[in-house]
Amino acid sequence: MSDPLPTTPIDVLDEVFGYDSFRGRQAEIIEQISAGGDALVLMPTGAGKSLCYQLPAILRQRAGKGLAVVVSPLIALMRDQVLALHELGVEAAFLNSALSSEEFEHTRRRMLSGELTLLYAAPERVTNANFLADLAMLDDAGKLSMFAIDEAHCVSQWGHDFRPEYQALTILHERFPAVPRIALTATADALTRREIASQLDLDDAPLYVSSFDRPNIRYLIDEKRDARKQLLRFITQSHAGEAGIVYCLSRRKVEETAKFLNDQAITALPYHAGLDSAVRQRHQDRFLREDGIVMTATIAFGMGIDKPDVRFVAHLDMPKNIEGYYQETGRAGRDGDPAEAWMAYGLQDVVMQRNLLENGDANEQHKQVLRGKLDALLGLCESTDCRRQRLLAYFGEDSEPCGNCDNCISPPEMWDAGEQARMLLSCIYRCEQNFGSGHIFDVLRGKETDKVARFNHWNLSTFGIGAEFSDQQWRAVLRQLIARGMVRVDSDHFNVLRLSGEWRDFVKSSDPLELRVAVKRAAPAAKRAARVPDDEPELSPDDERLLEELRVWRKRLADEKSLPAYMVFDNKTLRAIARTRPSTSDELADVRGVGAAKLESYGAAVLELVADDVETVAG
Repeated sequence: MSDPLPTTPIDVLDEVFGYDSFRGRQAEIIEQISAGGDALVLMPTGAGKSLCYQLPAILRQRAGKGLAVVVSPLIALMRDQVLALHELGVEAAFLNSALSSEEFEHTRRRMLSGELTLLYAAPERVTNANFLADLAMLDDAGKLSMFAIDEAHCVSQWGHDFRPEYQALTILHERFPAVPRIALTATADALTRREIASQLDLDDAPLYVSSFDRPNIRYLIDEKRDARKQLLRFITQSHAGEAGIVYCLSRRKVEETAKFLNDQAITALPYHAGLDSAVRQRHQDRFLREDGIVMTATIAFGMGIDKPDVRFVAHLDMPKNIEGYYQETGRAGRDGDPAEAWMAYGLQDVVMQRNLLENGDANEQHKQVLRGKLDALLGLCESTDCRRQRLLAYFGEDSEPCGNCDNCISPPEMWDAGEQARMLLSCIYRCEQNFGSGHIFDVLRGKETDKVARFNHWNLSTFGIGAEFSDQQWRAVLRQLIARGMVRVDSDHFNVLRLSGEWRDFVKSSDPLELRVAVKRAAPAAKRAARVPDDEPELSPDDERLLEELRVWRKRLADEKSLPAYMVFDNKTLRAIARTRPSTSDELADVRGVGAAKLESYGAAVLELVADDVETVAG
């Protein structure tokens, strides 16, 4: 007779997942859901969010409660989560449009027969009348364990990835009021949190907010000059041969950037909604399974991507809010090792995002909220103090200067641009708010162009008063004035500059305006030294050799099973094996990340590999 399966959270954590302790608030959340309560969870990417519903699902299934249903927005996310659970020995499946009718019915039968612990489905599927009827049968039999609503920010119209179908999920509470629910997201400001709770009837549920700090990520924001060349320098100097993601605003730019990188001998794949679904899937699979791939993508790529060894995320265009920026940059360094988030930011980014916002279909109330979110991101880009402090403060978290962002490492040189700002505002006014930035700069610098002559602008009092400053310096001043709302760009009238906000009060004042000194080429931030996390001892040369042998073995096995390598064992687990050199199954079972299923599947091969290496060292 086999031993009974563990039924306490910490024992299941060890037996299934191979970990001996919880992180952050995981233990509290798991206790709440396992006991039949609801919860709203905000936890940064890479902090173990999925464990907060997967482990309670296992516990409740072992207690006879039946099936846990996970609402997930993306087919790729469902598939990868299910593959990872299979590697852990957990019965899981998904229902989505990628399945054939035969596959769909097979999974449905497994769901109704009680074979599954977790079932992943899209919100459209979960709210389908036939699916709800199946859930009702399970509920009547006492076999509906819990609902987990992942990426819950999608429910909020104030969030960065609003999906109206998520709002229909309120039906789960109406139909199944006794079934516990957990809603999870990595990013949500106070307004978005309130709407998540309201839309999902979780107003009375406890809110669990983990620290948003990702100390292993270095934040770098560079003044945009030639963004592609800047990107190339960033990759080649700091991340050659490493996996990364490059985000662009348009599909065309995604394609062009991928081609540019490939022309520079950097393997890059494009990903956007305009590509055939089979191409997108193929590119995503390569990114997950191969080393050193750079994915150039729109925001269509990334939600739920669990690849732990992404070493950088780069933005060639500014996102529209901090939530989106944080979500996207959080895809770097999920393994806890050093990673970087780099963005090239310039005047055109400000203009483009302002225009997209003002010309959008949202009502005025919604636009006002979006303006505030964009202003917060502009403030982050223009900040001269610690980037991390700014980022965390947005989510309501106090922190000290991090010492690891670009502003902390190399504090920017500042200058009082108050006088120059008044020159620029006055010039826009003298030109009757009918010209774009290029012409305004020409007037300020005293250039006798055909347009200046045609409109007699050489006769203005502002003609030539800023001749000592370069176009780049004037662009920096204009960008800050746009960010502060004193200038706006009218996209409906050929991008002419209009005055707005409190520009008159500023022009009449002698107030200072502290800006960064515009530079011709920013020096790249110092590359963060490659190191293992602080709680891991350094590996010896012999350990490093064994680690490489383990990586080769892992890659071969992952290819045979058509899995991403990290689903076999992640890098931390391989480092622990190389350092401790286990010689028995019990010793290997004590290694972080080696649960019962992986011990059974891979234990013999790992122990043999370690034993061979020990003989080599001894010989």
